[in-house]
Amino acid sequence: MKFSVFQISRRGGREKNEDRMGYCYTRESSLFLLADGMGGHPEGEVAAQLALQTISSLFQRQAKPVLRDVQEFLSSALLAAHHQILRYASERGMLDSPRTTLVAAVLQNGTATWIHCGDSRLYMVRDGEMLTRTRDHSYLELRNAPPPGMDRVNRNILFTCLGSPSKPIYDITGPVYLEQGDRLLLCSDGLWGMVSDEEIARQLSLQAVSHAVPDLVEEALRKAGESSDNVTVVALEWEVPDEFDSTQGVSTDSISDDVFASTIQAGPVDGLVDDLDDAAIERSIAEINEAIRRSAARKA
Repeated sequence: MKFSVFQISRRGGREKNEDRMGYCYTRESSLFLLADGMGGHPEGEVAAQLALQTISSLFQRQAKPVLRDVQEFLSSALLAAHHQILRYASERGMLDSPRTTLVAAVLQNGTATWIHCGDSRLYMVRDGEMLTRTRDHSYLELRNAPPPGMDRVNRNILFTCLGSPSKPIYDITGPVYLEQGDRLLLCSDGLWGMVSDEEIARQLSLQAVSHAVPDLVEEALRKAGESSDNVTVVALEWEVPDEFDSTQGVSTDSISDDVFASTIQAGPVDGLVDDLDDAAIERSIAEINEAIRRSAARKA
């Protein structure tokens, strides 16, 4: 596999950033994750972090170096993350559980498969046009009427998420075959709420992801002003051999089967970790790339 990747998270005008994102990979499979902890419930950042830790831990155990069944992995990993959040709340006697959205994508065998729950989105852009995007689990997005007795409900409100008392509703798409130059973007609603689908596709088509993503994030923050939501994005461009940039790119062609790399902080699945700022993320990526280089050198 060879892909160019860029990730960023900005707090905007909120008191704290409850978004989390990251990616991890083996020689033949990669996983991209983004979660948006939900306001109005306690410790949204905990729910988002637990979701990422749980799913990346399961990926590390099962991708040896590929997942046997990608759709089964994504659905079971999402439910495992949901149960970890509920367990966290139960062990602490919380009256209301932390909650989060989730979008996750696996790239393997030249295809992409993704799952989502809530309103964190995945966009896929090819040849300058948006090929597809996820549909939010809200009454407005899915054009469904609210249930009886909830006629006055805000149609933008989500009807599912991880950490709620009921089993999460989720959608899986794929496998979709990838072509050279395809761009995939995972984002929180802080981005798409301010920037149109057309503009997201246009920017991804005109620039490398390392330039398009910061421009999109800055545009979202500017349009939202002081009331800006958190804006979090992880995006990748698939197989760009002529323009491959080792500072922003990942190549797994020469690493061994037992190498697992991740930008998601390690730790117990049911534990907590401190938030990563941009500098810490870059240090983590640098450490990953150094481990890959050492593995490739040993193999040579």
